[in-house]
Amino acid sequence: MILARVVGNVVATQKNERYASARVMMCQPVTPEGEEWGATILALDSVDAGVGDTVLVVQEGWGASTAATGEQGAAIDSAIVGVVDRIDFLASESKGK
Repeated sequence: MILARVVGNVVATQKNERYASARVMMCQPVTPEGEEWGATILALDSVDAGVGDTVLVVQEGWGASTAATGEQGAAIDSAIVGVVDRIDFLASESKGK
């Protein structure tokens, strides 16, 4: 899974019938601290994410296909499968020693 921030949506006048009702979102991978890394990716939205949301993106064909369309076997590489409300960090083990 990839942690990412939704930076925009993609408007397509024609799409494959299997995911005609799905929205395509542009996502920028981020670290847990919120720093951007890597190239933006396109992912089908299966959780009604919006621009600015931090999301979890799965990049595995079978899981992405099933999450985004509810059907197995659609030609999809990436899908947004969750919106992240917050990220909690564990206290460092070296603190207090």
